[in-house]
Amino acid sequence: MLERTNLIKKIHESKYKLVYVSSGGGTNAVSSFLKVPGASNTVLESYIPYSKKSMDIFLNKKPDHYCSLSTCLSMSANAYKKCMQIEQDINTKYLIGVAVTASLATTYNKIGEHKFYIAIQTESYTKSISCILAKGKRTREEEEELITEYVLSLIAESCGIKKALPIHDESIELQETKARRSWKKLLNNKINFVSSDKSTPELIFPGSFNPLHDGHLKMRELAEKKTGMRATFEICAKNADKPPLTFHEIKRTLDQFNENDSWVMTSAGRFSEKAEMFPNSVFIIGADTLVRVFDEKFYLNKRDMINHIERFNDHNVHFLVFGRKVDNKFISLRDIAIPENIRKRCTGFDEASFRDDISSTALRLEN
Repeated sequence: MLERTNLIKKIHESKYKLVYVSSGGGTNAVSSFLKVPGASNTVLESYIPYSKKSMDIFLNKKPDHYCSLSTCLSMSANAYKKCMQIEQDINTKYLIGVAVTASLATTYNKIGEHKFYIAIQTESYTKSISCILAKGKRTREEEEELITEYVLSLIAESCGIKKALPIHDESIELQETKARRSWKKLLNNKINFVSSDKSTPELIFPGSFNPLHDGHLKMRELAEKKTGMRATFEICAKNADKPPLTFHEIKRTLDQFNENDSWVMTSAGRFSEKAEMFPNSVFIIGADTLVRVFDEKFYLNKRDMINHIERFNDHNVHFLVFGRKVDNKFISLRDIAIPENIRKRCTGFDEASFRDDISSTALRLEN
């Protein structure tokens, strides 16, 4: 324990600061930090969104799975985002977002696996560890102790302090994605977008593309035929309301595109912001997304919504709207109440010309 205390003391004495978030396990790790004097120099905030509803609120979205690498990455990205909000005057290289999500031993025999995920987000890299634990091999406290050792090792490494990872029988999957300079500049608000080529996008297809599927490619094909323009996939890496993408997620998304594809990665979360960034453009959009554009609950009030929508006129933006299945019902442009002042800016593809009920969410849940 003396060795651990000395390690944590070194971390506290460094310039690094962190926000820590854990769910289902990992609380012992942050407790270890707080027990050593000087914790206020390191730990900016700690969150424990233990219930599903609490996690939904923390991430401002409902994750596909609560104990998964994907969720852990979103948690770490949000933790890093909160670091930046709290310490606005410090060099961002000294900020660390730490996240743990786990499914561990409890008072009853679990049907599922015992597992944990840890993610570290900094300005220059994303690192994650995934591990499936042997059931019945350890007590809950022993499983927590193993997680604590991993967390301490990863944080120490981020602070430039050497600390070997723990040794145990189970294998781990360790991933590290280093940020390209342009990615760092985008997430640090130095630039508005990163593009695969120098030409200005005219026909823009926004989405998470997690994963990219045949439905997306068919929509692109039809939109290009309709307009005679080349389509550019747009990925928002930094949404105002949700966790930013980690470098793992950025790389995974961009790796789906081939050398003939055009893509742009932006910091524009709302369509009004995209319109301002890319005036005189046409956006490819699903009917389900267009419904949200005109939903007052996503704005401060009705007046705020109208002001945002008016930007489509200000920047001469048009929409190609594809029908989508929503709550077991197929909806198209004709089913949407569109404000009169921009009605002429929307052109729809009816069900006869395009229908593909496949969704990225469904594909993720299958895996």
